[in-house]
Amino acid sequence: MKFKKMFAATVLCFLLIILPASFSFAAEKEPWAGVDVNVVEKYAKEYGRPARAPYINTDQGDLLLFVFTIAGAAGGFIVGYNWRRLFGAQK
Repeated sequence: MKFKKMFAATVLCFLLIILPASFSFAAEKEPWAGVDVNVVEKYAKEYGRPARAPYINTDQGDLLLFVFTIAGAAGGFIVGYNWRRLFGAQK
């Protein structure tokens, strides 16, 4: 019986807090513009430096996924190599 009351309270909290917030975000017509659009882009155009294509375009295919995989593997190798130094040797 106690579990059912706790579950019902959790579901009620979810319905009262999360759902109205999600509907308010879905009702927006425009997404929020970030700092890049509002500030950086404005001043770049003002000073004659409009946007250009990136040197390495990571929006193509799985290049960005590959870069994150390589970075994760390198980080995992470094932590694994220094495991004893980081967490102490077994006594």
